[in-house]
Amino acid sequence: MTPQSLTLGYVPGGTPAKWARIWAERHPGVPLQLCAVDAADAADALRAGTVDVALLRPSGDMSGLALIPLYEETTVAVVPTDHLLSAVDEITAADLDGEPTLLPLDDAVAWAGAPGTPVDHRPETTKDAIELVAAGMGALIVPQSLARLYHRKDLTYRPITDAPTCPVALAFPEGPQSELVEEFIGIVRGRKAGSSRGQAQPAPKRTAREKTLAKQAARAAAGKVARKPGPTKRGRR
Repeated sequence: MTPQSLTLGYVPGGTPAKWARIWAERHPGVPLQLCAVDAADAADALRAGTVDVALLRPSGDMSGLALIPLYEETTVAVVPTDHLLSAVDEITAADLDGEPTLLPLDDAVAWAGAPGTPVDHRPETTKDAIELVAAGMGALIVPQSLARLYHRKDLTYRPITDAPTCPVALAFPEGPQSELVEEFIGIVRGRKAGSSRGQAQPAPKRTAREKTLAKQAARAAAGKVARKPGPTKRGRR
């Protein structure tokens, strides 16, 4: 039996709104359930069937999952608004040399050799790390979407121009997919409504004879229009 709904998981900072809107327009009778999942739990949620597809940042164990790369996020440094680095529009990794940095257990950047000096305490989550940045314990390197998600008036962020970007992907279990999952994958890949697996079938090529007959029919139709008598004017008596 075809499932009557589709569940889309998304990690903090994920933005599924665009695809949810398109889905609602094309399939108003099939609800798309949005399910927020912690970054560390996203892969397991897919394997367990808790969600059908997920918008996530690939990291850790992705075995058993198929991934469709979507886009790359800018990596930024979150600092207090009165921090020295807030005086410029963007920074480089070298600007963070010697700077205390926070590394949460759910680190989304996974930057080997990241600049700065990690503090001893590792907060559980990025959200917890944001609170510690506000307390003056150090800077935090995160994808830009997370800096926006956890925005505070006393904090700001600056792009790190030479930092690695943070990939975002659509993930789903490997193997044959349901029609609904295939349809959602098509939406994410930009397939048009009504197309077959996203590819409009090309019109079959006509033979030379068919082209000739079409031209003759068009000329004949044009001739009939040209010869069609117009309305007669009645003269005055």
